[in-house]
Amino acid sequence: MEYIKLNDGHKIPVLGFGTFQIPADGSTYKAVLEALKIGYRHIDTAVAYFNEQEVGKAIKDSGIPREEIFVTSKLWLQDFGYESAKKAIEKSLSKLNLDYIDLYLIHQPYGDVPGAWKAMEEAKEAGKIKSIGVSNMTPTIWNSFVPQFKIMPVVNQVEFNPYFQQKELRKILNKNKVVLEAWAPLGQGNAELLKEEVFTKLAKKYNKNNGQIIIRWVIQEGVVTFPKSTNPERIKSNLDVFDFKLTEDEMSEIRALDKGKGRWNPDTPGAGEMLLNAYDVHADEK
Repeated sequence: MEYIKLNDGHKIPVLGFGTFQIPADGSTYKAVLEALKIGYRHIDTAVAYFNEQEVGKAIKDSGIPREEIFVTSKLWLQDFGYESAKKAIEKSLSKLNLDYIDLYLIHQPYGDVPGAWKAMEEAKEAGKIKSIGVSNMTPTIWNSFVPQFKIMPVVNQVEFNPYFQQKELRKILNKNKVVLEAWAPLGQGNAELLKEEVFTKLAKKYNKNNGQIIIRWVIQEGVVTFPKSTNPERIKSNLDVFDFKLTEDEMSEIRALDKGKGRWNPDTPGAGEMLLNAYDVHADEK
């Protein structure tokens, strides 16, 4: 496994296992346990994925020392604001059954983000969270919130793949030594992206599949990524990307695929309200 050093001194594995849309019916537990067994050491979950408990159980049952596993979770915007965020952090720790979380993120940047961030800063200072970051922040959203923060985020987790390379955002992040994390590195299964001729050509050259070429490109771009799958063979193949390296010419050829936009625009008017209505993370308390 390769690692990237964060701006707070901690290290993060460049490749992780994502759990978005894996149900909490035993499927998350099984998938995370399988991922850990074959060598993943970075697990990405969130309050709004409703599967923190199964992630925590899989970590415990894996038998792998806690310090060897990097765990990310995310605070849902329903719990933004200082007091609400403090309670939500404790709930995440309890559901995951962990003494600390390696990385905790602002999941969707709407509402009382500064209040939530203050609670996260305090949890970091108390050792309950090792590193804190944000997600889905465009340049506009970043510039409206981050100047209010005492602690600079270590990461910004956003949509990123060869079709959407976040060039403007990356300039801002690089200036602040903030790591970009990619969700949808394979374009959420975008058939057009996966079938691009350049990937087919390089897959043949390196004896890999098209998805592995994309993952390798993302990693070489200095971006942390976590392709998601519940298929054991796919989980295994997504990790098998450390025995080859793309040339600079090949990297440039892939960079030329950039379309400059993704499937989701966080700057869309009403996005916060729409997302808030999409998930109720306190439904089980009613």
